[in-house]
Amino acid sequence: MIEGADPAAMADWLEARIAGALAATDGPVAITVPGGSTPFPVFRELTGRKLDFTRLVVWPGDDRIVAEDHPASNTGKIRDLFEAVGAEVATLTIMEEVPHFSLAWLGMGADGHIASLFPNTDPKADDPQRMRRLTPDPLPPEAPFDRITLTMPSLLDSDEIVFTLGGSAEKRTLFEAAAAGENDLPVARFLAAATQPVTCFA
Repeated sequence: MIEGADPAAMADWLEARIAGALAATDGPVAITVPGGSTPFPVFRELTGRKLDFTRLVVWPGDDRIVAEDHPASNTGKIRDLFEAVGAEVATLTIMEEVPHFSLAWLGMGADGHIASLFPNTDPKADDPQRMRRLTPDPLPPEAPFDRITLTMPSLLDSDEIVFTLGGSAEKRTLFEAAAAGENDLPVARFLAAATQPVTCFA
């Protein structure tokens, strides 16, 4: 658990991981990133760093099923930032072939959801599908839309995992309980199945 990191410090950490992944191959490197408000200051810091973004493929971990120019679209906002520096940004469609990720970056909701794997969707680490379209219940009032999301097997198919909790004491308490196996929320199921390094910025 890393406490008190600002967007610049988180971007430092991400830059080092992405640089290492790029150095390890001549080909493209795929990462998956969260939406919501917390990551965008980090995105802005990260896209100002000296990385070979032309070999980076950025996958939203999930999105609301709206047009990319809709204010609720994660993909549209991620595309604006990363494509401006030469990265490729994937569009989530059920037919898309999900790659192995060098890094899976996740947020977590106050109800323990990750990506759009909400408690009502009963997500499982052995889900046979790599991506799902689903409806949160209850629908978040600030974003009352169906979702498309990577599933747990897609997110677990990664070399390393990082969570950003946005400085919420409530989320930190829930995350620590999930990591200790004290609940059965989506984040707890995910952490129980993870075998790679997991870092959490509280």
